[in-house]
Amino acid sequence: MDYMTLKEASEKWVVSPRWINYYCADGRIPGAVKMAAIWLIPKDARKPIHCRTKRGKGLHYE
Repeated sequence: MDYMTLKEASEKWVVSPRWINYYCADGRIPGAVKMAAIWLIPKDARKPIHCRTKRGKGLHYE
């Protein structure tokens, strides 16, 4: 399986690397694994919807 880093995911999904870190730590990105201090995210992972918006309530992925 191919993986991408937080920086690559943030460029792909147009959010900050810190938000990607929150998503990974919360378990909202299936298949994300932490190796030492680095999160590895599957390249085919979908962006989780930000739950603090009205649009995001009840939805999980864009």
